[in-house]
Amino acid sequence: MYGTEKHVLLRHYLEQGMSKAAMARDLGVDRRTIYRWIEAGELDRTPDDAVVLYGPRAVKSTKLDPYTGIIEVRLESYPRLTAVRLLEEIRAAGYRGGYTQLKEYVRKVRPRPPEDPVVRFETPPGHQGQVDFADFRLPWGKRYAFLTVLGFSRVLWLQFFSRQTMQHVFEGLEEAFTFFGGVPHELLFDQMKAVVIKDERAEGGRLTENAEFLRFASHHGFRIRACRPYRAKTKGKVERPVSYVRSNFFYGRTFTSDEDLNTQARHWLDHVANVRVHGTLKERPVDRLERERDALRPLASRPYRSFVLPPKVKERAKAVLPRIAVERRPLEAYAQIAEGGR
Repeated sequence: MYGTEKHVLLRHYLEQGMSKAAMARDLGVDRRTIYRWIEAGELDRTPDDAVVLYGPRAVKSTKLDPYTGIIEVRLESYPRLTAVRLLEEIRAAGYRGGYTQLKEYVRKVRPRPPEDPVVRFETPPGHQGQVDFADFRLPWGKRYAFLTVLGFSRVLWLQFFSRQTMQHVFEGLEEAFTFFGGVPHELLFDQMKAVVIKDERAEGGRLTENAEFLRFASHHGFRIRACRPYRAKTKGKVERPVSYVRSNFFYGRTFTSDEDLNTQARHWLDHVANVRVHGTLKERPVDRLERERDALRPLASRPYRSFVLPPKVKERAKAVLPRIAVERRPLEAYAQIAEGGR
């Protein structure tokens, strides 16, 4: 509109009763402009109300500018090149700047692959369960967590084993079915395809269905389903149970033996995992299980008995033995003790 000085003068002249023509002559503007300012209410605004427009800030050149073309070409061909590796390459080309500005530039221009959208969906009660194995490091060795999740209720079963074998899978599934009070119509597998679903010892290396696991599935009345071809279409509805167990159960706890590990896991299932309000469902898994249980297949009349696998051997719980502190004394002390005993 006009500057602050003219704004102050105009208000002053109006307060003094000066005519519009005299104001226009003194301010160097047309008289109609004075009337337009007054009708538009410009005089009711304070000078601070005016919007201050700033021009674009001048781009500051950096030592990295001559080498940005090299960086972009390299990242286009090899998107996972690190900033450290690129620093070596552009320094060989003459770059004398620092690492920080390079790292920030690489973060800005690095090509990002399109995210694979996870298709969230739900399955009806009793229809599907998900099975996973995960390894955990303990003071007395590696232990394997066997996890089973019901797709509708999200009720979780967790059990730790010393090995990841088909026999342990059978044992873990039967324990899970008993815990759920029934058997889902299909079980979804991902990490364990090579253990229980596929047999890599077939002729010519061809993968074939594992006959023993098929007999186990037939005994309990569920179908086997592998996560293929598109994982999000098969597992999109279930959160990552392995990550949940690592962060919420295992991290920060102390265990003394395999028995203690599984005892704490069962307590965690009953008092935390299955009674929390689920973030996606906004309900407790145990409450949804009540609605899902009627849709599960009935439990088998007896445990599965394999004629191929060796008989089950009960694992002994390994405890962490306490360290015994031994008092250290100088050799002279032992000499004195020996002389005193004579």
